[in-house]
Amino acid sequence: MLEVRNARKVFYRGKPDEKIALNDLNLKLGTGEFGIIIGTNGAGKSTMLNAISGALALDSGSVVVGHEDVTDLPVHKRAQRITRVFQDPMKGTAASMTIAENMLLAELRVQKRTLRPGLTAARRALYKERLSVLGLGLEDRLDARVDLLSGGQRQSLSLVMAVSTSPQLLLLDEHTAALDPRTADLVMAATVKAVEAFQLTVLMVTHNMQHAIDFGHRVFMVDAGRVKLEIGPEEKKGLTVPDLISHFSTKSDRMLLAS
Repeated sequence: MLEVRNARKVFYRGKPDEKIALNDLNLKLGTGEFGIIIGTNGAGKSTMLNAISGALALDSGSVVVGHEDVTDLPVHKRAQRITRVFQDPMKGTAASMTIAENMLLAELRVQKRTLRPGLTAARRALYKERLSVLGLGLEDRLDARVDLLSGGQRQSLSLVMAVSTSPQLLLLDEHTAALDPRTADLVMAATVKAVEAFQLTVLMVTHNMQHAIDFGHRVFMVDAGRVKLEIGPEEKKGLTVPDLISHFSTKSDRMLLAS
């Protein structure tokens, strides 16, 4: 479903502050899998997501989604296949518009422009059904302005907007990082419900080690622009946070000694 092959990206090439953000990174994710990306700040996690989404062009390497090489497709073309939820709850929605209007915008973003009516009764019924998956009561607030929602509600709305277009791949870029722990757990629960309801393939970046263990099928540890360790479904069973940290520390030390 998703394959990143020998992805390389260098910033400020040839200058004193040259930074190798992606260093021949390779990653594979099967259809319907939920992959978790962890790593320290500056490891290359967000750069990788930018490269997958098309927001950033690779210097070399390729990105394949659903057996199609999308490396040269611009971001607006990839948006028909790939959707993304960002860390900032304010970034994925239009604050001055209602919940229903935001969902309409998300729907029209991946469709050909037509003169069909906008918020029809049928569309409103569909939006209510999709929002009800979250269990947050947003389906009863279709006409509420988005700037009146809490951060968690707004992020959950961004999530539903992203998944309701039936993308081939959903990217979650630390989408709970700006929330308090309780709200983050609620949004993660909503995430699982939405992913299962729409049967999506997901790649999620997180700094929350407990979430990395509790959710998803496999964990990818990224460091210095490479996937240094992959933990599959069987290995994840019974894994604890100390185990995960130990795995990462051991692998990083070995790579440092080998360099």
